[in-house]
Amino acid sequence: MKTSENSANDRQAKELLITHLFEAPRELVFAAWTNPAHLRHWYAPDGCTIEFRSIDVRERGAFHSCIHDPVHGACWIKGVYLEVSAPEKLVYTMVLTNENGDSVESMEAGKPEDWPEEILTTVTFTAVGNHTKLTLHQTVAEENARQTGAYQSWIKMLNKLDAMLATAS
Repeated sequence: MKTSENSANDRQAKELLITHLFEAPRELVFAAWTNPAHLRHWYAPDGCTIEFRSIDVRERGAFHSCIHDPVHGACWIKGVYLEVSAPEKLVYTMVLTNENGDSVESMEAGKPEDWPEEILTTVTFTAVGNHTKLTLHQTVAEENARQTGAYQSWIKMLNKLDAMLATAS
């Protein structure tokens, strides 16, 4: 429905914060983030596809995925779920990798030299009546996220999720 950004000056230099309001109950939105069958439909920007080599959405569970972009190529990522609190919160790490799951340098993956080796992603789901306010927080500089297209990709993916949830309701 609506996406907005909140960037306090100190935090903005090192962090990314995005909010989005979904016209769907938070249980449904949370399920879309934790069910691999749902993730395959929205967890890649328009024109791209997502491939999960592995995904185990539970605390200490891991994932290894790739967003295939016809223009920019493949972006492999692995991570670990640190917290899975249904339907309120997800916390997971993200590390740039190759196809085999080996960590790679940021510049090798097309990111700036100062891109974090590991990004902590926290997603909270707040009920607002029959709607859900999603807050996505990442430990990556907003400027870097915008320059690399990561910020724009999140916006596109959240909009895809919005459309998917609208047809499910």
